Amino acid sequence: MACEGERSPQKGFGESGSDEAEWEKVAQMRACVEAQDPAAKEVDNLTLRRFLRARDLDIEKASAMFLKYLNWRKGAVPNGFISEAEVKNELAQEKLCLQGFDKMGRPIFVLFGARHYYCKREMEEFKRFVVYCLDKVCSRMPRGQEKFICIADLKGWGYSNSDIRAYIAALDIMQNYYPERLGKVLLIHVPYIFMKAWKIIYPFIDKNTKKKFVFVEDKHLQATLLENIDESQLPELYGGKLPLIPI
Repeated sequence: MACEGERSPQKGFGESGSDEAEWEKVAQMRACVEAQDPAAKEVDNLTLRRFLRARDLDIEKASAMFLKYLNWRKGAVPNGFISEAEVKNELAQEKLCLQGFDKMGRPIFVLFGARHYYCKREMEEFKRFVVYCLDKVCSRMPRGQEKFICIADLKGWGYSNSDIRAYIAALDIMQNYYPERLGKVLLIHVPYIFMKAWKIIYPFIDKNTKKKFVFVEDKHLQATLLENIDESQLPELYGGKLPLIPI
C-alpha cells in the first residue's frame, strides 16, 4: 500500500510547538487513509499521530495499522460503546478500579490480578471488558493528555488466576487498537510463580511497550508510588487518601 499526500496538518489542542516533520507525516497519513476509508475523516490528528508513533513514523505501516483499527472497531463496538450489560460478569469480579491521576495528569487504573479467574472467564466477554475499560480511561484523560498509568497488584496471584490466553488477548487489543495510550505499568506484590507466566507473555509485548512495564520491589513500593502519584491521588490501600471504587 503506497501512501502519499500533500495535505497540511490540521492542528488542534496540544499540537502547537510539535515537530513540523512529524505533523507533515500525519498529513500524508491522513490523505492515505481517507482515500481508502472515508470514516477516517472523523478521526482527529492526535489519534493518527499515536498510530504513526506506534510504527516509528512509518506512514505505510501506520496507515495499515489504522485502517485495521477502523475495520475492527466497526465489528467490536458496533454501537459505538460497550454497555455494562455486555460485561456484567466481568464487572461483578471487581478486579479493576479507575480513579485519580498521577503527577503527569494521567488517569490511574488499579488492577487486582488475583480477582481474575480462568474458570470464570468467557473470552468474548473478556475482550469486550478490555475495550470497555480502555474506552473508559480514554474518556477520563484531561485535554492534552493521551496516556494512562496502571498499578497492577498481584498480591495473592496463583495458578487459578493464570490465564495466558486472556492476557495475550488484552495485550493484542491495547497494542493494536489503542497504541500509545499506555504510559506505564507498575507491577507490585509480584509472586515468584507469576514470573513463569511472564516469560510466556513477554514475547507478545512489542518493543515500544516492553519498556513501560516496571517491576517494583516491596521495599521500594511506597517511594515508587509517591514518586509517580501524589498522596491525595494514591489509593488508601497503598498509604494514600483515595478510597478505591471498582469500575
